[in-house]
Amino acid sequence: MNVVVTGGAGMLGSNLIGALLKDGHHVRCVDLRAPDTSRWAAGTDGAPAGGPDGLDVTIADVRDGAAMKNALADADALVHCAAALPSYPTDQIRSVIVGGTRSVLTAAAAQGVPRVVHISSTAVYGLPTVVPTTEEYPRRPVDTYSAAKAEAEEVCESFRGGDMCLPILRPKTFLGPGRMGLFAMLFEWAEEGRNFPVLGRGDVRIQMFDVNDLVDAVITALHAPAERADDTFNLGAASFGTLREDFQAVLDAAGHGKRVVPLPARPALATLRLLERSRLSPVYGRLLHKLLDDSFVSTERARDRLGFSPRYSNQDSILRTYAWWREQRRQPARRPAAGGVTSVEPWRQGALSLAKVFF
Repeated sequence: MNVVVTGGAGMLGSNLIGALLKDGHHVRCVDLRAPDTSRWAAGTDGAPAGGPDGLDVTIADVRDGAAMKNALADADALVHCAAALPSYPTDQIRSVIVGGTRSVLTAAAAQGVPRVVHISSTAVYGLPTVVPTTEEYPRRPVDTYSAAKAEAEEVCESFRGGDMCLPILRPKTFLGPGRMGLFAMLFEWAEEGRNFPVLGRGDVRIQMFDVNDLVDAVITALHAPAERADDTFNLGAASFGTLREDFQAVLDAAGHGKRVVPLPARPALATLRLLERSRLSPVYGRLLHKLLDDSFVSTERARDRLGFSPRYSNQDSILRTYAWWREQRRQPARRPAAGGVTSVEPWRQGALSLAKVFF
């Protein structure tokens, strides 16, 4: 197939492109910045012999309708990965996520693209009071990011029907080699031989998802019969424990004998809220609340309708991400991405870095 991947220079997009090239598809990467094509050279990252000969790169903004229409010429499928992160300015979040989704789907419809896989998020549920959370749970966004993700899904639903099959995938927070963001703080503290704090006892169950499993889910959605794929699907690890267990696994791998340290939840939460309002911490409100309660979704629909089952547990994913992080620290520093922070750059710890002295 001819597959267009928006956000192809990002973590998910680049992993997906490697898998699509390996399967023999022709891929067009659309992003604001040029991807690192060396990872798709012959014999690396799953690319076939001959390297990225099946790859085209289009440098464009997904909100540019004309550019998207050109990029989607002759496309058999589109995977819409491009988005903004919660750390982006409020106006950019909605513009990129909602406006970008409307732009690419309008272009896809104009070009007669028969299948579009949209990457959404379980953030659309806000802070659900029912676990495991099913796809029938209402969208109840609680911040700018989750509201934009929910509205983008509504845009997708308006394009369903007719000749376009449009699977919506809602992954939990995904990680794996290439993921930095807030996880880099845990890895850095572990490597330096520090204890790591959790709110409360850390006994909440927080489901995550491996990027390799997400790539497999996308490819499954690309190939599944339309009558099964044209739906909305939760995605997450089948095997996961408590936050304390997952964080402790990283500290154990670091080899310094350090432990997860519980913090009184209410005072810690109040302090982090104050730091967030003062823009001194990267930890945003929805994440704070999510760390206080169980957070996991039902993945039965993906299993039953698509035949998809994940391979990696939470600990599998977080440990292989940590191993990758250790290795890449020896490499030359990356230049920060244009247009804002992405999941492949570590978040600035801000005032939280000062807390290291206590752990």
